[in-house]
Amino acid sequence: MITNASAQSAAPLAPDIRDIKPPVEIPNGWSWLWWTLAVLALVAILRFAWLYLQKRRSNVPVVPPVPAHIRAKQKLEEALALITQPKPFVIAVSDTARTYLEERFDFRAPERTTEEFLRELGGTDLLTGEQKESLGGFLESCDLVKFAKYEPREPKLRELHGSAVKLVEETEPVEIKAESGKSESGNDLLEEIVNRKS
Repeated sequence: MITNASAQSAAPLAPDIRDIKPPVEIPNGWSWLWWTLAVLALVAILRFAWLYLQKRRSNVPVVPPVPAHIRAKQKLEEALALITQPKPFVIAVSDTARTYLEERFDFRAPERTTEEFLRELGGTDLLTGEQKESLGGFLESCDLVKFAKYEPREPKLRELHGSAVKLVEETEPVEIKAESGKSESGNDLLEEIVNRKS
């Protein structure tokens, strides 16, 4: 019976026994510091990379744009390679002259017909009367080749080319010497401004 009594007294104690609890993680007081340092390091790396890229961009030399008269002369020189083909040659020369006038005087030349262009140009003081007349003859001769299937010989094509070169040379801006305030030809600044207007 004693065995039974000890078994009975032990029975009510059985539900009180619980299983072992899993380990409890004790917060580390330094973990926030490590996260903060990691974020700061990432920000520093990104900032360094951004500054490095900005410095590289600023070190790229800025190439000044080629002036309109120099580009026009180069294109006219390149057009001479087409002199044996009248239509492509004349198209290259006339387009170069029109584009030059647009860039030099901020005048919308390429989108207009020759008549519209000459009419509008006639109402401005961008070119002298002689230059306007010469340009009109040049553009009309070019239109004959482009639209009327006229095929002039090489001397006439060279004459058209010479007209375009002459127009560019007569209207190119006069460069000013910064240190003396005079133009290359020795005229003073006032005469240079008057020349630009005419």
